[in-house]
Amino acid sequence: MLLRQEVIRYCMTFNGVYEDYPFKDHTWTCMRIRKTGRIFAWIYERNDCIWVNAKCDPQWRDFWRDAFPSVVPAYHMNKEHWNSIILDGTVPEKDVKRMIAESYELCSRRRK
Repeated sequence: MLLRQEVIRYCMTFNGVYEDYPFKDHTWTCMRIRKTGRIFAWIYERNDCIWVNAKCDPQWRDFWRDAFPSVVPAYHMNKEHWNSIILDGTVPEKDVKRMIAESYELCSRRRK
């Protein structure tokens, strides 16, 4: 998974999701959960690669960052709860999908 459209297509497989472009800069896409409006994935281009910001459980945050040099503290996000996945081909597609799915699950939960 290297292309923006591949990430968007995968995100659209989740229930009640839509694509949004909240900025004038249309290179930033966010994937939202329709019921709550919450964003579970930010997709953008940076340093000639597509990046995806995905929310993660703090227990897993460092695991992903240690496992792959292309998973880093999230660009422009809370670094405790979000990672950036740099789609440079070094993170296996199954792991990219797992991180996005976890983000969707975390963002789908009701706030207490």
